[in-house]
Amino acid sequence: MSEAPDLTAVESRRLVLRRLCEDDHAFLLDLLNQPSFVRFIGDRGVRTVEQARKYVRDGPLASYARHGFGLLCVELRRGGAPIGICGLLKRDVLDDPDLGFAFLPDYWGKGYAQEAAQAVLDAARDRLGLRRVAAITQPDNAASIRLLEKLGFVGQDTVGLTEGESELRLLMLAL
Repeated sequence: MSEAPDLTAVESRRLVLRRLCEDDHAFLLDLLNQPSFVRFIGDRGVRTVEQARKYVRDGPLASYARHGFGLLCVELRRGGAPIGICGLLKRDVLDDPDLGFAFLPDYWGKGYAQEAAQAVLDAARDRLGLRRVAAITQPDNAASIRLLEKLGFVGQDTVGLTEGESELRLLMLAL
């Protein structure tokens, strides 16, 4: 019996994207508590090692098992330092999987987010057979919107993920 296609390991010229694991707790504590992450993505309430491990178990690991994809740890090919996360998420309120990404500020402006995102999108098309991918972002997150537009995403509408939450910008990409 062949395995179902998945998107839990991806490589690009300068990066390796791999499954997150509970041992990534120190990196995740740093990333999830960056002021930019809290402002543009949200406060995940992860303040301890155990909370970071629970975040991995309940989020990425559960998504890999359920969907065959999820957020991946982005590491530099040279040296292996974790610099961000990038991958696909499946939200109940969206028809299509959506691209998510976040990087440590020291690695902004170097093309890593675009390279990681393009590798994920290529794998989504080639391995999973996806034909459309969504992206959501805060309307004032100009850097993310610019990156998404460089990748070919087009603004569609706004969407609220939960009742009472502010509207997010919804963009779509045909693969």
